[in-house]
Amino acid sequence: MLPLKDNVPTRRLAVLTIAIIVANLAVWLLWERAGARPAFQNSLVDGAYFPCEVEASCNGFGWPWPANVFTSMFMHAGWEHILGNMLFLWIFGNNVEDTFGRVRFVLFYLLGGIAATALQTFVTLGFGSERSAEVPNLGASGAIAAVLGAYFVLVPWGRVLTFVIPFFFFEIPAIVFLGLWFLFQLVNGGFAFLHPEAGGGVAFFAHIGGFLFGVLAAKVFAAGQPRPLRPSY
Repeated sequence: MLPLKDNVPTRRLAVLTIAIIVANLAVWLLWERAGARPAFQNSLVDGAYFPCEVEASCNGFGWPWPANVFTSMFMHAGWEHILGNMLFLWIFGNNVEDTFGRVRFVLFYLLGGIAATALQTFVTLGFGSERSAEVPNLGASGAIAAVLGAYFVLVPWGRVLTFVIPFFFFEIPAIVFLGLWFLFQLVNGGFAFLHPEAGGGVAFFAHIGGFLFGVLAAKVFAAGQPRPLRPSY
């Protein structure tokens, strides 16, 4: 399922959401050179995050890992990866930013990315293979998953126009769309946990960690702020 738009208006332009999208695109086009840098050749990646560096079982993969926790949030592995992430961020991020306010939104976004990385690292180092710990983690999807979790809590009555392959369009309640998205992460995360060789390189537990952070932290970051606007029909 691919979201196309939601029906929830905002009070003002989502400047920070746009800025984060621009930053991701700039890193992709200027730093990664639209995929020209080999994102999955460990020794040639600066800015990606490697779980094995946390326990010092590997080194020499670019910058220190605490810095890479942040830089990896702005790196992507392909056009489909970055365009899909930015689509989700725009559709759901503008309403979350509108509710939190700009400063709180940036802090929330970064903390969500850290929480996502933390859970993925815990699972990888605790239960994965030595090889899996050397696979670079990169992408904004953990932080964006936190945004989805916040939207799930703050705007459950919203509706999302959804494209379902091959050619169906449905308007789905946001709580259903995001609930199905999270269920998909749980199922595939469990499958990847049992069969790591078939995981496809997707950090499902980063998605799970980010979403749970968003669900748990949404009301804290929204405290004292106006409630999200409701659509006018």
